[in-house]
Amino acid sequence: MSSESDQDRVFRALASGTRRQLLDTLKDGPLTTGALCEALAPLDRCTVMQHLKVLEAADLVIVERRGRERWNHLNSLPIKAVHDRWIGDYARRAVGFLAEVKEELET
Repeated sequence: MSSESDQDRVFRALASGTRRQLLDTLKDGPLTTGALCEALAPLDRCTVMQHLKVLEAADLVIVERRGRERWNHLNSLPIKAVHDRWIGDYARRAVGFLAEVKEELET
């Protein structure tokens, strides 16, 4: 994730509950677009494809074409980059604070 606009795309993509549900569905392995449509019923195929397009633009989904099938793969690297940049430092500080509180309470 090289630029601020890349992170913006990831955050925008993750802002939608439907797109997060698509990513959750892909956690166990790649699925065809048809299988994703079945998993997100009652959404129609056009709506699912629009959400997949946003995820693909954010590099969260990588598409592989096999004949007539479109296989969608989860790419978790942008999520890890967001974690490393935004969550890791905050979590480290929170854990450190909790350790200090625990130590103080025990003494």
